[in-house]
Amino acid sequence: MIRLFINGLAASAGGGLTYLRNVIPHLARRVDAETTLLLNPAIRREFGELPNVSFVEVVESYGAPRRFVREQTTLPKLIRRSGAQVLISAGNFALWNSPVPQILLSRNSLYTSGDFLRDVRARGDYAIWADTIVKGWLARRSIRRADITVAPSAAFAQELSQWSGKKVLSLHHGFDRDAFTSDAAPLPSAAKAQLEQGKDALRLLFVSHYNYYRNFETLFRAMPILSSRVKGKKVKLFLTCQLKSRENPGTYRAESAASLANDLRGSQNIVELGTIPYRSLHHLYRACHIYVTPAYAESFAHPLIESMSSGLPVVASDLPVHREICGDAGIYFPRFSPDALAERVLQIQESPELAEELSRNGLRRARDFSWSKHVERLVVLAEELARSESERN
Repeated sequence: MIRLFINGLAASAGGGLTYLRNVIPHLARRVDAETTLLLNPAIRREFGELPNVSFVEVVESYGAPRRFVREQTTLPKLIRRSGAQVLISAGNFALWNSPVPQILLSRNSLYTSGDFLRDVRARGDYAIWADTIVKGWLARRSIRRADITVAPSAAFAQELSQWSGKKVLSLHHGFDRDAFTSDAAPLPSAAKAQLEQGKDALRLLFVSHYNYYRNFETLFRAMPILSSRVKGKKVKLFLTCQLKSRENPGTYRAESAASLANDLRGSQNIVELGTIPYRSLHHLYRACHIYVTPAYAESFAHPLIESMSSGLPVVASDLPVHREICGDAGIYFPRFSPDALAERVLQIQESPELAEELSRNGLRRARDFSWSKHVERLVVLAEELARSESERN
């Protein structure tokens, strides 16, 4: 029996929350592991009562640097009290004085992205630039402090290893198609109405909150090119966000992207669906024809697997991570080229054979990802750490 302590305070939205939503139920079903999970109370309510999992709730409203400082003093006591043998730090930052061996889960590609730092400087968003520099400093030293650092893809593990000078392991995040499609909850009525209006169009989909590193602007600039070249039908791009700063996590300013989208609406439709509940997201994938992502920084990208499992061909920016996740289920373009993005979409639209091949490859590729296998490997790593610690003592 291995006793784990997971620090999940940093999980409030996006990939961190998706991770815990999938991993914790699998840990709860294991009879060879007992898990203590530290969460913000607002997130803790999602999980209810689970076997083999106990919860510690801490109200945490600080930003990452202040939370990091606070955790250094409060976490060791909680870990000792829980009787845990191994700490899993799930939010990019390690506990520097951990009383037990520590596995650090590192998944934020912004700290190593030169493109992101150049982007925020060009936008004059110096607060985000400074925040990223500080967090990057903490993240790099966290890798050096942890006993094991795990990244969600081999490409990102290699990037982290070169950046930190320390070996980083790769362990793909998982996917559970049955769980993803099991909820019959329909799409919100407003989203259904907007999809119905585009029923005769070529429907592109991009699943993301608005932020800078997902590179929305390159996608928007590709739309007039597609409009002029797709014959016989309109093209509609569906977004799972609103281009309003206050409607998205973080402090990213969406106004310039909204202005660009508004300039293009006369010739092409860019549809802001807003946030779609995760339980009904599979309906949205199935209602569209092609999944597109122009992101210039990424460590894994869950929507790629969701789209492949839904049979959508993928057009993705040419990042090592995207090629690793999608393989021959996608076709790729230089990340800042709207012309190349449009050309790849046209390749699929004009070739039913290519679309079918990519769809078939994606369905097969999506089956390679498993949360059960991910948790199994994570538990094995924890057991190896605990055994090594016991032998040293």
